[in-house]
Amino acid sequence: MHIDIDKDVCIGAGQCALSAPRVFTQDDDGFSTLLPDRENGNGDPMIREAARACPVGAITVTED
Repeated sequence: MHIDIDKDVCIGAGQCALSAPRVFTQDDDGFSTLLPDRENGNGDPMIREAARACPVGAITVTED
């Protein structure tokens, strides 16, 4: 699984961090970022829900 966050689209709503807090967080500017060593999601079942919850569609999840 590969997770991509489009930083140009992200508005910092934080829905990803609320939906999948073991994978996503917000940086110092309030924008979405992955927690260290979570680039592949580590099988967290909430990753796809976090992508769906993003109000601007900034998160893309693809299978390897």
